[in-house]
Amino acid sequence: MTRRPPRRPSRLPTAHRARSTREHASRQPPASPPLTRQCEVEVAPGLEEFARAELMTRFGRHATVQESTKPGNLPFTYTGELSELLTLRTAGSVYVVRRFPIPRPLALLGHQHLTALLGVIREVLDLHRSAAFQTFRISAAGEGSPVFDRLRNEIAAQTGLAASPEAGDLLLRVRRPSDGDGFEVSVRLSPRPLSARPWRVCDLPGALNASVARVMVGLTRPSPDDVFLNVVCGSGTLMAERLDSAPAREVIGADIDPEALRCARANLEAAGYGGIARLERWDAGQIPLPDASVTSLCGDLPFGHLVGSHRLNEELYPRVLAETARIAVSGARLVLLTSEARLCERALADHADRWSQERTIRFQMDNINLRAYVLVRKGNRQTS
Repeated sequence: MTRRPPRRPSRLPTAHRARSTREHASRQPPASPPLTRQCEVEVAPGLEEFARAELMTRFGRHATVQESTKPGNLPFTYTGELSELLTLRTAGSVYVVRRFPIPRPLALLGHQHLTALLGVIREVLDLHRSAAFQTFRISAAGEGSPVFDRLRNEIAAQTGLAASPEAGDLLLRVRRPSDGDGFEVSVRLSPRPLSARPWRVCDLPGALNASVARVMVGLTRPSPDDVFLNVVCGSGTLMAERLDSAPAREVIGADIDPEALRCARANLEAAGYGGIARLERWDAGQIPLPDASVTSLCGDLPFGHLVGSHRLNEELYPRVLAETARIAVSGARLVLLTSEARLCERALADHADRWSQERTIRFQMDNINLRAYVLVRKGNRQTS
C-alpha cells in the first residue's frame, strides 16, 4: 500500500500570525503592581536632612518621605527592592515597618498576625547569606513580660534564631505608632547598623560613626580633582568614606599617634583602599605640605572626653585652623566636627580673615551635642 507523505502544517499569513500573538499577549494576566512598603531610616538627631536627600536622590519616585514626629527617625514609603536600601550611606539603620490593628501586643500571638510577622522576618533574613543572623532581640515597653517571652519563643521556634536579651543580630521594635492606633513592628534590615561598615576591622575609643563621616564628606562637595586631607585621621573613617563617595587625585590622612595610623591602615586595606590612601605621622598644627596645595579637608577633632583634654584642645584648635588655612587653596572647604563648640567658635573668630563659616550643623550622637562647622577658605593664591 502506498504511504501518503505527512501533511505539513499550513503557514499562517504574517498579518494573521501577528494578530494571534497580540491576542495571546492580551490574554496574559497583567503584571502585579510593585509592593509598597512602609520603611524607616534611623539617623543621628539633627542629620535627617541628609538622609532625606539621599533617599530622594537614590530612589526618586520609589521613595516618598513622610513627616517625622520623632527626632532621628525618617519614615517613608518604598516600592523598590529592599536589598537596595542596604546601600544607603548616611543612614544609621533602616527598618521595614508592619502595622497591626491590634489593641495590645498579646494579639501578635494570634495565627493571622504571627504569620504576617514571621513573613516580614523571613523576608529580611532572605536578604543575607544564611549565617548572617544567629540571634534576635525584641525592643519594646514591657519586653520582659510573659507576653513577650511567648513571642520570643514562637520566633525562635519558627526561625531557629536564639533570643538575646542584650544584643541581637535581628532587631525587632514593637511600639505604638504616632497616631496611637494599634501597634507597629519595625524589623531592622541588617544584622548590624549600616553605619557599622564591614571594612572596620580596627576600632579606637571615640572613633567616628561612618554615617556621620559620610555626611561630612558630602559637605566638602567631592571632586575627582581633589587633594583631600583628613587632619587627626584617627582610624581612617573619613578617608574610607571619601574614597567610597568619589575618586580623588590624592587622599591623605595625618595623625601624630602611631597606633591610630596602624588602625587606619588596617581599615583602609580592608576597604580596598590600602594602595590608594596615603597615611602620614604629622602634627595637625605643623603639616609639611606646600602652601595652597589642598582642595578639601575634614577633621574629627578631639572632644576632650575619651581622647585629649580641654586644655590640650585650647592649644590644638587654633593651630589646626591656622595650618589648614596655610595649605588650603582659595575656596577650599573644611569640615570640622567637635563637641567643644565655644572653644571652636573662639578660634574661628580669631581666624575670620582666613575662614568664612558657610553653615553650622547641630546634632546629637550618643547623647553628646555635636557641631559640624562647614568652612570656606577666603582669598588665597591657588596652585596651578
